[in-house]
Amino acid sequence: MTQLELAKEGKTSPQMEQVARRENVTPETIRQGVAKGEIVIPANVNHANLVPCGIGKGLTTKVNANIGTSSDFGTIDTELEKLKYAVGAGADTVMDLSTGGDIPAIRRAILTAGSLPVGTVPIYQAGIEALNRHGAIVKMTADELFGTIEEHARDGVDFITVHCGVTRQAIACLRQQRRVTDVVSRGGAFLMGWMLHHDCENPLYEQYDRLLELALNFDVTLSLGDGLRPGSLADATDRPQLEELIALGELVRRAREAGVQAMVEGPGHLPLNQVEANVQLEKSICSGAPFYVLGPLVTDIAAGYDHITGAIGGAVAAAAGADFLCYVTPAEHLSLPDAEDVRQGVMASRIAAHAGDIAKGIKGAAQRDRQMSLARKELDWEKQAGLSLDPERFRRGHAKRATSGEACSMCGQFCALELAEKCLGIAVTRCP
Repeated sequence: MTQLELAKEGKTSPQMEQVARRENVTPETIRQGVAKGEIVIPANVNHANLVPCGIGKGLTTKVNANIGTSSDFGTIDTELEKLKYAVGAGADTVMDLSTGGDIPAIRRAILTAGSLPVGTVPIYQAGIEALNRHGAIVKMTADELFGTIEEHARDGVDFITVHCGVTRQAIACLRQQRRVTDVVSRGGAFLMGWMLHHDCENPLYEQYDRLLELALNFDVTLSLGDGLRPGSLADATDRPQLEELIALGELVRRAREAGVQAMVEGPGHLPLNQVEANVQLEKSICSGAPFYVLGPLVTDIAAGYDHITGAIGGAVAAAAGADFLCYVTPAEHLSLPDAEDVRQGVMASRIAAHAGDIAKGIKGAAQRDRQMSLARKELDWEKQAGLSLDPERFRRGHAKRATSGEACSMCGQFCALELAEKCLGIAVTRCP
């Protein structure tokens, strides 16, 4: 039985209990959230070494790190190094987006090497294999696509991005409206090209029950992809995007009825003043399904710094109710990220996620910040390091320019905390 089926029957699974301990809530809270479809626990029955995490309402905002090869660069070794950096930086999940090399071998190596939930986009492999086998991606058959999805599920993949909402109606909206950047989703472009070539409906939409059956057999969580997400601020919250979202709302309902866990992926580029509205739209149209957002990226001109752009949008989205942030790295729009890009992307998104958790009132989020403030008042540097999101960077930065006193070298003998203590005659309060 899937996590959703168990929860609907009033049963608490070991995975629900693990998530409850991690989130410091009761197992019943998790079970009820899963039963409603407002929480998902991606946990493929074939992923033996998995440490599960929960994504959804009332839980800490999670961060995903995308890794994987391209057609130009990358090997199993490079992706395992990226996995190591993602885990070390505190990612909650990883996605293998490989499009080059031995894609199945890379996926299986990632599944074996780590314990984080793993996601994939099966159409990448299906499309590339069709190119190699038939000479064109558009010659891929529906059976080949579903066969690849089943292969990923059998391997133990916990969640898959499936662009089911790229329908003929959504493409018609796109053609009528046109955009500055028409389609920036690789999976969405693969499917749109296939549909236009064959003058057929999207097989992931038309044969959705077939997809649900596969997901049900392995308890794979569907991440209903945003194949028509805006790729520029000029295209944000337009008709094609909303047409796709409306279709996904109906598919969420059908997934829940079938006992399949589902979350919804959100838009990429959005002006800051539209982020909250987009979160509210998804929660309303998709009946509270967990929302998985890329960034969002709140300006188009920060190439090289898009991990910061994404963190700004991610913090606003998380505060508004988004549940899952897909990191953005400094390499976004420029190149395939390396291991250091992965680390920076994870850290930026973790900052955004934590800022959102404080705003949402997630249990324990603000307490950690209070403890940090007390440690700063004490000038207790080791305690500050332990409370920081990146203890290694904290220690390295503090030691870079040593000072003779207890304060840091920014203020030295003119430390405001030390001066205030002397002026006020108040002893430093010790943190319990």
